[in-house]
Amino acid sequence: MNRNVLISGASIAGPALAYWLGRHGFNPTVVELSPTLREGGQAVDFRGETHLTVLERMGLLPELRRIQTGGSPIRFIDEGGRTLLQLPAEFAGGEMEVPRGDLARVLHEHSAPYAEYVFGDSITSLDETSSGVRVVFRSGVSREFDLVIGADGLHSNVRRLAFGPEKNYVSHLGYYAATWQLPNDNHPGLEKGSVGYNVPGRLASIGADHRDSTRAGAFFVFAAPELSYDRHDPEQQKKLIVDAFSGLGWEVPRLLASLLQAPDLYFDSISRADVDTWSTGRTCLVGDAACGATLGGMGTGTALVAAYVLAGELARAKGDHRTAFSRYESRLRKYALGCQAGGGRTGKFLAPSTGTGIRLRNTLLSRPLLLNGMLKLGERVSSTLALPDYAADSSRVSR
Repeated sequence: MNRNVLISGASIAGPALAYWLGRHGFNPTVVELSPTLREGGQAVDFRGETHLTVLERMGLLPELRRIQTGGSPIRFIDEGGRTLLQLPAEFAGGEMEVPRGDLARVLHEHSAPYAEYVFGDSITSLDETSSGVRVVFRSGVSREFDLVIGADGLHSNVRRLAFGPEKNYVSHLGYYAATWQLPNDNHPGLEKGSVGYNVPGRLASIGADHRDSTRAGAFFVFAAPELSYDRHDPEQQKKLIVDAFSGLGWEVPRLLASLLQAPDLYFDSISRADVDTWSTGRTCLVGDAACGATLGGMGTGTALVAAYVLAGELARAKGDHRTAFSRYESRLRKYALGCQAGGGRTGKFLAPSTGTGIRLRNTLLSRPLLLNGMLKLGERVSSTLALPDYAADSSRVSR
């Protein structure tokens, strides 16, 4: 029956999948490298009927509405603080925006009754047998599972072990992004949302914390060819950011000074994952591991939809992974690719490579007709999937 399922990753897709698998009668185990749930990160948004339907079926909508940020208007300014472009809160925040860390917490709480969680460990090897997958963990523990699911993001460990090196599947899109927290020491304009300053190929921005008025969040984006650095060395990453923004005016020197003291830096390339087939044998990918983009690809909403569909197809197929994995990918691939496409434009939008590009963006998006068209397009793209009602299917796996 393939009941025992190992899920790698306890961020968004992993707990969502654990929740649905548990509801359908499976026994999920979630392994996470971090010793605890990962807090912080940029706020994430949901757009359109498909996203909201999945949240409603999970019973999460009331709680998420209570903790939503309401979004933040974004002002792009020149070095003297003059507004060049102002975008409404829904441009980045969609129909509902919540802090990523809060969403992870809610998903963990809802999935914990159905799942075993193992923090501070990771998978080091996968060996498929005739009846399952023998998994060895970094801790030295060895266990066998019926199925293994990679829900561990753009830099998926499961994808590397089961499918091949990351370089075969992840494409650099020409930019890097960084976020960190800092004290809100009277940075100008934050009472009105986020403020961003551009020079060609670079964006420095800061926004007030929605919960704590004494805190703020920095968000930097810069154009660069693919860089070689240690993803687990924040000091090395801080140096890359300082080097990229050194010499700029506005609030940049103050923000860079705060970076040097920041304990919670997030830094990554803006990249895209493209995997020709999302499963191999008893191993399958979900969320960003299969079809993700760092920013702008509606990855959070897509991950929740993917978790719902994968669990539902496994239940509908009574645990037959070959049938379920094929139906899952067939049903979801076109939708996921459509959402992912926006990620290829994110870096160019946030930090155009030329002064002319910056001025053109500001001019075009100052036109309400074009801006409204872009907002409606995003909602349409995220609402193109008709969701099956797996709860109404009588062929669930039973405990």
